[in-house]
Order: sequence, then structure tokens, then C-alpha cells
Amino acid sequence: MKANRMEAFSDGVLAIIITIMVLEFKLPEGHDWNALIGLGPKILSYIFSFVYIGIYWNNHHHLLHMVRTVHGRLMWLNLLLLFWLSLIPFTTAWMGESHFAPTPTALYGIILLLSAFSYRLLQRAIIQQHSGDSSFVVSMGKDWKVKLSPFLYLIAVLTAYVSPWISCFFFVLVAVIWFVPDKRIEHALRGQ
Repeated sequence: MKANRMEAFSDGVLAIIITIMVLEFKLPEGHDWNALIGLGPKILSYIFSFVYIGIYWNNHHHLLHMVRTVHGRLMWLNLLLLFWLSLIPFTTAWMGESHFAPTPTALYGIILLLSAFSYRLLQRAIIQQHSGDSSFVVSMGKDWKVKLSPFLYLIAVLTAYVSPWISCFFFVLVAVIWFVPDKRIEHALRGQ
């Protein structure tokens, strides 16, 4: 199977995830700007999650451009990543509804941690598939973002019970680190 089929399926799932998140918004009871203030935590959690889904979509798109053919292992690892990402709407809604209470915030971090771990597994499988292309393997092996992100998510999970806002700082920090897609993939593609 060509990688574009897996990419198209993933794009569809990610679009549905964003749609589910936005459908969680209920109309405010009032009809003025003050009515929106009560939605502040929900809007903030939605922004976090929208940015994260966008980051995964962008980096996933770049990563799949390196895949020549898709085999069963890549398909299952991709589904594992999509599974964890599909839980983001639930944790987003719970975190926003609870006004960033510790347990929903910790669970949000756990889901992000498991998503990052799954992305790393997918990336490693793609690197193994390209073991004959030493320049690609060498360039992808130096991925400090993939190595640092789980550590930051773990800190976010552990600090949720100290202060959920400290956790949110780490969520924002990881998003800032990943906001620009992986340039190494673009360089490797130009080199082919």
C-alpha cells in the first residue's frame, strides 16, 4: 500500500477529532460578552488541543513523506497514534468543564504522553524501514524534540496535583517546541 492512503485516512481521523472537540461547545445562556467568560476554561482547553492536533497533523504529514511503502507494522503503529489522539476530545472537554482540576489535567497530560510515545514508535519503524538510507537514518536519529517531549509531559502529569497551571506551562512549552515542523525531513527529501 502507498503511504498516501494511510495519510488520507489519518487526515480524516484528525479532522473528525477537531470536529468532535468543537461540538463540545454549548451555547452560552446569556447574550452578551459576559456570557462567554464562563466558557473561558473550555475555550482555553480547546485552544491547547487544537494546536496539538495541528502539530501532530503537520509533523505526521512530513513524516509520512519519507515512507515508500506501508506494511502492517506501520499501519498498526499509525492506528495506535490515532487511538491516543482520538481521546484528546474527551480529556479536553473534561479539563475545560472542570476548570483545569488536577485529575483531568493529569489525564490530559497522560494522553499527550502516550500520543508522543506512539509517534516515537511510528517514527522508529519508519527509520528501520529506511535502514539502507544512512543519511536519512543519521538525520532522523538526532531528534531531540521526540526525546524531550515525553519527559516534559511526565513533569506536567506529576505537577498537575501541585498546580494545574504549572502543567499547562509544560503543555505550552512542548507545543512551542513542536510548532515548527521537523526541518530534517524537508532536508532529507531535498537530498533524494
